[in-house]
Amino acid sequence: MKYPLFFLAVFLLITGSCNRPGISWKPAPGPLSTRWTAEVDPGHPWPEYPRPQMVRDEWLNLNGLWEVAITPAGNPAPGTWNRQILVPFPVESSLSGLGVHPGTDSIVWYHRTVRIPSGWRDHKVLLHFEAADWETRVWVNGQYAGMHRGGYDPFTFDITDWVRSGQKAGLLVRVWDPTDDGTQPRGKQVNHPRGIWYTPVTGIWQTVWLEPVNLSYLKKYRVQTLPEKNQVSLSLEGHNIFPGTSVRAEVLKEDSVLAVTTVEWGDPVILTLPGVEWWEPDHPVLYDIRITLFNERKTLDKVEGYFGFRDIRLGKDDRGITRMMLNGRFLFQNGPLDQGFWPDGIYTPPTEEAMKYDLEVIRELGFNMLRKHVKVEPRRYYYWCDKMGILVWQDMPSGDGYIGRNDPDLVRSDTSAAQYKKELKQLIVKHDNHPSIVVWVPFNEGWGQFDTEGIVSFIRSLDSTRLINSASGWTDRGAGDLRDVHHYPEPVAPTAEKNRAIVLGEFGGLGLPVPGHTWVDKNWGYRNMQDSAELLNRYKQFYTLVWQMKDNPGLSASVYTQITDVETETNGLMTYDRKVIKIDPVQAHAINTGGLK
Repeated sequence: MKYPLFFLAVFLLITGSCNRPGISWKPAPGPLSTRWTAEVDPGHPWPEYPRPQMVRDEWLNLNGLWEVAITPAGNPAPGTWNRQILVPFPVESSLSGLGVHPGTDSIVWYHRTVRIPSGWRDHKVLLHFEAADWETRVWVNGQYAGMHRGGYDPFTFDITDWVRSGQKAGLLVRVWDPTDDGTQPRGKQVNHPRGIWYTPVTGIWQTVWLEPVNLSYLKKYRVQTLPEKNQVSLSLEGHNIFPGTSVRAEVLKEDSVLAVTTVEWGDPVILTLPGVEWWEPDHPVLYDIRITLFNERKTLDKVEGYFGFRDIRLGKDDRGITRMMLNGRFLFQNGPLDQGFWPDGIYTPPTEEAMKYDLEVIRELGFNMLRKHVKVEPRRYYYWCDKMGILVWQDMPSGDGYIGRNDPDLVRSDTSAAQYKKELKQLIVKHDNHPSIVVWVPFNEGWGQFDTEGIVSFIRSLDSTRLINSASGWTDRGAGDLRDVHHYPEPVAPTAEKNRAIVLGEFGGLGLPVPGHTWVDKNWGYRNMQDSAELLNRYKQFYTLVWQMKDNPGLSASVYTQITDVETETNGLMTYDRKVIKIDPVQAHAINTGGLK
C-alpha cells in the first residue's frame, strides 16, 4: 500500500501562537534516555500516517508544539499561556518537555491554532485523536465539540460547523485522568509508581490530526476472509449514504488488481481471487484493498487498506491433543511479554523507528509472538506486526479492584462495568482487521475480573474469528478457549484439557541489571542473575523444559517475562533504554525456536 507522503508537507501549514518568540522547548530531565531521544524533531514528531488500514490522500498532522497549562480541577481554561508541550508525548514524559504528573485533582489544558487548508472548501472536517488518557473535552473556536472517555481508543469530532477553509481555527483541549483513583481501564499506571506499577500517563499520547471528507464517506470496513472459496467479504459502515451510491472494491497485490466488484450500497461485497496465500509468521503475505464510493456524478470517497488470509482456531493434533491451530496446523506460539513503556516517552515511543526496533529484536531473538500486556498501542504498531509476521495476544487494559486466586468474580458498579465494556468494544472493533492479532485477553491475574462468562460471550458477539484467553494467570472459570497459568520463575504447564488449549501465559522474569542502563539504582528481578552467561544458561534451562512441555502434556504457547526492563524491573532481555541486548541473539534464536544444543 502506498502512503500519501506528499501530504506530510501540509504540516508546514500549521501556525500557532505557541511558536512565538520567547518560548522554547527541550526535553525535561529524566533518569534514562534512548538512542532515539535526540532524534525527536519538535517540528515533526510522529509524522507517519496514523491509520494504515484506511488511508485517504489528504490529512493534516497536528503533532508538534502546543501551548499547555495545568490548573486545579474546577478552574476555567487559562486566559494566558506560557508553557509548551510536545504532542503526542504524555505530560509525565521527558519528551513532552514537562516531565510532571498533574495528579487526580488537576486538569491539563492544550491550545493551538491551525490554518484549515483552502482546498478543503465544501468538505466536512474531522478532528481525530488516536488516544488521550482519560477524559477529553474539545472546543473549536470557542464552540464545544464534545467529550470522550477512554485512554486507549481512537476517537473523532466533526468540527465542520466551526471552521472555515483558508482560515485559522483555535483548538482547546481539556484532559483529566484519575489514574488509579478511578475504576477505568488504566493498565500498569499508578499515581505513586513502585514495583510492578509504573509512571502514569496523562493527556494526549498518540497522534492528533485533521481530515477532510465529503458529505458521504466510509466510516469503517471489516474484512472477512473465506480462503476455502478464495474469497473476501466486506462489511461497510458509512455516513450520509444516499440512494444511488455504488461501491467499487478492488483487491491488489504488488499493484496488480486480482479481483474487482461493483455493487449498489447495501448489497453484499464479495470478491473472488484466482488463488490465495496464507498470512503466517514465516510468510506474512498481505493483500491491498481499495474501496471507492461513487454515484453517477462523482467519486464520494476512496480509501486504501490491506488484509491477510489467516485462520486461528482450536483443533486436535495427530495425538488428539487440543491445540491452537494457525491456518489449519499446530504452530507453537512463543513470545515475550511486551509492556510498551519507554524511559523518555513513557507510553509513547520516541519515534516509529524506536517502536519498530522492539519488534525487530523480538523477531531477531526467534520469537513468533508477543503478548501486549494491559496496554493498547498506536495502530501503526499492529501494522508493523502484520508486516513482520508477529502474532499478537492483545490484553484489555485492566482497572478497578482485584480478586484473589480463590475469590468469586468482582462485582463492579454499573458505571465501572459499562466503561470497561465500552473500551473493550472499541479495542476489538478498531483492530479487527489486523491478521497479527490472534487472541483477546480480557482479564489478567484477577484484576478487575467480573462476569467472566458474560464477557467471553460479549467478545464472541463482536469477533468470532479469534481465540479468547478469558483469565490469564488464575481465577479460571472454565470459559474461553485457553487454560492459562503464570509461574515464576520456572515454567510449568497446566493439566491438559479436552476442549481448551493449555498455555503458559507468563514465566521467567530473570533479572540482570546492567550498570549505566537502569532507571534507578535500586531495582529487582524475580530471580537475579550475576551476569549474561548465567542469564543465558538459566534461560536455556527454562526453555528446555518449555519444549518438553510442548510435547507432554501438550503446551500450545509460552510467554516469557519480558522483552525489556521497565522502570525498577530488570527482568528484560533488553535494557529499558534498548541499548543492550542481554543475551547473545544468535543463541537466543536457537533456544526460542527449539534448536537447543
